Amino acid sequence: MESIRVAIVHEWLENWAGSELVIEQLIKCYPDAKIFAVVDFLSPKDRARLGGREIQTSFIQKLPFARKLFRHYLGLMPLAVEQWDLAGFDVVISSHHAVAKGVITGPDQLHVSYVHSPMRYAWDFQNTYLRQSGMHHGLRGLYIRWLFHRLRNWDVRAAAGVDAFIANSHYIARRIRKTWRRDAAVIPPPVNLERFSVAQQKKDYYVVVSRLVPYKRIDLVVEAFRNMPERKLIVIGGGTDLELVRERAGGAPNITIKGHVSDSELQSTLGGARAFVYAGEEDFGISLVEAQASGTPVIAYGRGGACDIVQPGVTGLLFDTQSAESIVAAVQEFEKHEQNMTPELCHQNALRFSEDLFRSRFTAFVEQEWREFMPSRSYDRI
Repeated sequence: MESIRVAIVHEWLENWAGSELVIEQLIKCYPDAKIFAVVDFLSPKDRARLGGREIQTSFIQKLPFARKLFRHYLGLMPLAVEQWDLAGFDVVISSHHAVAKGVITGPDQLHVSYVHSPMRYAWDFQNTYLRQSGMHHGLRGLYIRWLFHRLRNWDVRAAAGVDAFIANSHYIARRIRKTWRRDAAVIPPPVNLERFSVAQQKKDYYVVVSRLVPYKRIDLVVEAFRNMPERKLIVIGGGTDLELVRERAGGAPNITIKGHVSDSELQSTLGGARAFVYAGEEDFGISLVEAQASGTPVIAYGRGGACDIVQPGVTGLLFDTQSAESIVAAVQEFEKHEQNMTPELCHQNALRFSEDLFRSRFTAFVEQEWREFMPSRSYDRI
């Protein structure tokens, strides 16, 4: 596909996270691709990971207070992505969790959408989002419900313009099927496994690494370990739920809340832990793969992307209910079989999610879709 012109469409560029890791690898797949994003506020350090290339942004980039409040312009984002002129490209690849797949393409353009998630807050997580943000009552809540209604209608229309979907997990593939009535191939996102190595010796503590936000349910992990004072827990990460997590910890001496740490400390802490404990329902769960790459078993809620990552009884354990009681029972069950979940097995399991495998799987998928797309395009030109 050397002569094929490629455009990569991303939602927004603000901080370096999982979706930006995908863009970084897509650029390696298609070095000459042009990148489009609703806004671009990356730091110079993060921009270097994109080769320092110019990003084509939308009109939202120049709206008042966009740097800090661009998410407040969500209602304008469908209009923004529809304004880009992509006529000069043969293949359009959208990296989607909100509006990116809504770009307009023509009958001679192949549109492949890599989906991190359908809009959670507009679809099946709407009521949860409204409750957690305090907007489930009043005029503001009514406005948000009306906005989400309009976004859902637009979202279904936008999905019809995509030629092929790729989901980052089987869980997201099911959500795509439920939301848009479309099938999706599954290609796990890339994880930089080279950062992590298997520790020579485990220590006597458990760990969780996560943004401290409501749906991650770190509060449940902390509550569970407060009820297990003989077991140590280290919490790494920051976010809006930091004070709630500290409150749930209640000053328990067996729980250490570290906030953000250096990369070297993260690596050593993950590698030394008996197990990584996680209670959130993730679309995929890169931190779970990082734990496995460190040779650390994972104890996780058995919904979402964790089911694609953890091999129960071999590299970890899955529990059925999001509750502190279920976490306590899962930790106790894990300790009965801990000797079977060796660091080597965990590390080997993580290799399924390498950056090299992502690139080879993704390019093979796009090339196959292009070969199938070409005959119809040629026929239209006769």
